[in-house]
Formats: sequence, C-alpha cells, structure tokens
Amino acid sequence: MWWLSAELPRPWGGNGGTPWDDGIYNGVREITLVYGECIDSITVVYDKNGKPFKAEMHGGHGGTQTAEIKLLYPDEYIVSVTGHYCTMVDAGIYSPIIRSLKFQSNRRTFGPFGRDQGTPFTYTLDGSKIVGLKGRDGLYIDAIGFHVSPAPARLSDRVQKSFRRLGCSVTCGAQINCND
Repeated sequence: MWWLSAELPRPWGGNGGTPWDDGIYNGVREITLVYGECIDSITVVYDKNGKPFKAEMHGGHGGTQTAEIKLLYPDEYIVSVTGHYCTMVDAGIYSPIIRSLKFQSNRRTFGPFGRDQGTPFTYTLDGSKIVGLKGRDGLYIDAIGFHVSPAPARLSDRVQKSFRRLGCSVTCGAQINCND
C-alpha cells in the first residue's frame, strides 16, 4: 500500500498523553466519537483485506455524546478532516487537546463534533483517502494525524481508460467513437 509519509504534517494538537498509531489499512468503514467540550475518545473500524477490523479505543471514558459515522465502504471514503485544538485551563489541562472534529467523505459531511474553539486546522486530501489514524491520547484525544493512500479512481475514469486501451474515445452524451 502506498503511503504519503513525506507529505503528512505532524499530528494536530498537543504533546500530552501517549502516542498511538492504528497503522495502515485498506480504508475506513466506521468512526465512533465520544465528545462533549472536546473529543474524549475515538474508535475506528477499518477495512483489512475485505473484512472489518476494529482498532483500539483511544482517549478517555468521559464525554456526554456519541457520534457513529458509518461510511458506505468501499464507495465512500474520508477526503477531509477539519477541527480545532486548544488548552482547557478551566479543566486543569495545560497542553492542547482536540476540541472538535468534522469529517468530509467523497459523498457527505459528518459533524462538527465537540466545540469549535481554539486553533482551527484543515487536512484536505486531493486524490487520496484516509486509511489510518494516529495521534496522542490520555483522558482526551490530545493530537490526531492520518495515514493516506490514493483514492480509487471514479468509475467514469476507469471506463474511459478501458476505452482508450481499446483504441476508442468516449465523449459526453454517451457517444462512442472506435478507431478500427
């Protein structure tokens, strides 16, 4: 599997907690977030060679709300993540933590979850999809980062490529011209 490690920024958020890395899979099937004033925990179900694989829960056991994001895998995949991170001095946390997350798939938007407060971040993938998560955790999600891989080609792109291999061209309106 191809991974854009040289182009990935370090995880967003703070340096508190313990590092974690789910690794690299074929794609993301589901994401469960528990949140309130911040992102308390995250659990991801990945696709591992055509079968669901549930990774460990990361973060703590707080939070008052739960969001379950169920993607229409393999046709739907995460192409963008935005959010906020900051310290929560009133809660005695002096290192930044993830306050909010919003996921954008190639079909839908999920969130935002948590509180949009602090430093915003945006990670938009052009022609790629998220295939793994990593970060830091303790009582909350302290930081979050991503592993990526090329997104699957759209069906229309695959059809056009097949026709080109056959010496044909495809134009809008379903007109097909084959060169004999």
